[in-house]
Amino acid sequence: MPPTDRREQLLDAALTVINRDGYGGVSIEAIAREADVSRPVIYGVFDGLGDLLGALLDRQEERALRQLTAALPAAPGDQDPDEFLVGAVRSLVDAVVGDPDTWRPILLPPDGTPEAVRARVDRDRERVREQLEGLLRWGLARRGGPPDLDLELASHALLAVAERWGRLVLSEPEEFSGERLAAFVRKLLGELS
Repeated sequence: MPPTDRREQLLDAALTVINRDGYGGVSIEAIAREADVSRPVIYGVFDGLGDLLGALLDRQEERALRQLTAALPAAPGDQDPDEFLVGAVRSLVDAVVGDPDTWRPILLPPDGTPEAVRARVDRDRERVREQLEGLLRWGLARRGGPPDLDLELASHALLAVAERWGRLVLSEPEEFSGERLAAFVRKLLGELS
């Protein structure tokens, strides 16, 4: 197997172990079993468990941020704010449904999640919240809205709701579909008009 493919295989195996057994279940041996390789194969690609988990965290962070950026562009342009929001909700749900292994450790962190992982997720969460604050500013300017709305608090509230929706989509995908959530947002926006 080419080295880049082997690297991805081992990272995928580590992610599977984390999602199934939590961080407490992660070891070189567990990853080797999951990937159906020997321990020396892992050590031929990574210097050890810390190196492997660091590479996994880098990869998953990049995937999650790429998906968020696609769903929530920083400059929505001349779009209608209501349609932009409905489209963003659908895109976010599609991202979670399409790549649950990336989102599960973020939205449903397993027991024993290391502090370094939590700190990184919190840092990225704050970046997304800041982006939401900018989008709120844009949407209220285009749509009209209360000029004295605390955008920082509103962005925290929106992020909390979005994360809760993500957890519902992961845990009960049949009940909390993208269509249902988008219809709810459309109805809510209609009531606010």
